[in-house]
Amino acid sequence: MGGVFGALRDAGPDYWGRRVIERHAGKPQLGELDYLLHSPDDRAGALGFGLNQVPPAPLRAFNRTIQLAKLQAIADAIIADEVPQTGVEAAQVEELLLVGTSVGGARPKAVVEDDDGLWIAKFNRKDDRWNMARIEHAMLMLARACGLSTAESRLDNIGDRDVLLVKRFDRERAGGGYHRARMISGLTLLRTDDAPGNRGRWSYVLLVEELRRASARPDADAQELFRRMCFNALISNADDHPRNHAMIAKHTGWRLSPAYDLTPTSPVSQDHRDLALLIGDQGRFANAQNLLSQCSRFMLTREAAEAIIMEMTRKVRDRWYEIARSTGVTETDCALIAGAFAYPGFQTQSGN
Repeated sequence: MGGVFGALRDAGPDYWGRRVIERHAGKPQLGELDYLLHSPDDRAGALGFGLNQVPPAPLRAFNRTIQLAKLQAIADAIIADEVPQTGVEAAQVEELLLVGTSVGGARPKAVVEDDDGLWIAKFNRKDDRWNMARIEHAMLMLARACGLSTAESRLDNIGDRDVLLVKRFDRERAGGGYHRARMISGLTLLRTDDAPGNRGRWSYVLLVEELRRASARPDADAQELFRRMCFNALISNADDHPRNHAMIAKHTGWRLSPAYDLTPTSPVSQDHRDLALLIGDQGRFANAQNLLSQCSRFMLTREAAEAIIMEMTRKVRDRWYEIARSTGVTETDCALIAGAFAYPGFQTQSGN
């Protein structure tokens, strides 16, 4: 991993944060320490970075926390072609709102603050096939309806654009500041990275083994991970890579974090779909029998696992449309994502 421990890598900026920092850092080439020093001090987890043993405020000229009200005001000025407030915050908002149409990479986002605390604001892209902000909010609501623990979320409108706000679960407001929770990604828990040659460890089976070792409540967290794996299979969420799983420690014990980044895809095949992580004996095949094949690793009997799959299949099939429409997802977008839910191949007996 280039000499960087996973727990430090988890505190660094993601793709979008790196893109913002690279554009404004004024350096021809950046190393991992540069990203850590230029990123804001509200990064994921509890770590802070500086150049002294008593860490000063990081440089963080860009990719910084913005007050939600200020974000909305600057966005409105940009949309109206008025002269926006000058400074680094205005430049950051403009970058978020005027994102290009290139394919690939993570979604544009920023950390914003309001009276309730810190939120991750996730912006739609011009090249999105559907309204991602509304659909991801709907999937978080659907997951809660299926009994999963998820991050709190809400929809807002910034500069006449829908934005998904996801509450930071690694921060709790306290007096004039915030308590930080320690946090590590599933990638770190699996002791691997994003390189294609190292994806052999991208596995729910390996992840639950590490989770049981590290968790203060191994049985409960293992069973919760099984439910998330099942839910991802039922909504065709092929973006369930290890960075989209995490553990947090608000006090002394580590626990599986609330679920986040739950998004459906609409693949062509009606018979076979894969997740990003290995599920069971049939590899990454998002299939009920494959989910059952290693259910004992998740501290579940086969009967209990079958009951979870049956109940979750019913809820996803019966409620996805109702919940999507209640969050303002259009009929057109519902038609585009309809094929993602409880697809026919999920219940087949084999991968053939």
